[in-house]
Amino acid sequence: MSDAFITRVLNVASGSSERVVDITRDCEAFLQEAAGRDGLLNVFVPHATAGIAIIETGAGSDDDLLTALHTLLPADDRWQHRHGSPGHGRDHVLPAIVPPHATLPVLAGRLELGTWQSVCLVDTNRDNPNRKVRLSFLG
Repeated sequence: MSDAFITRVLNVASGSSERVVDITRDCEAFLQEAAGRDGLLNVFVPHATAGIAIIETGAGSDDDLLTALHTLLPADDRWQHRHGSPGHGRDHVLPAIVPPHATLPVLAGRLELGTWQSVCLVDTNRDNPNRKVRLSFLG
């Protein structure tokens, strides 16, 4: 395969609680090795119960996102999809709200994010503590 397309899989330990995991540094490290030129970075989580968000972290926005998801998708017994932890069916609806992918511009090998933006894995599924995230650079 040409060096115009390079991919890597990250293993992310999201743990047994709902989390927003900042993977920006992992994306930047991948681009340092893979890029050095303009292109696109695609970030994809191949799981039915997780998503990728571009959001500010560390100032409360990540917790606000989890709170908003609790309001939109309560962890109770209303869901038809019923296995795993109580309310797990909502985890399967999450990717319709927080998509499992994001495509971001790369200029001269650097991720072009806004000042407060971070690339984050959003994982509300307490039953799956380990996630894979595929990073693909297209130059």
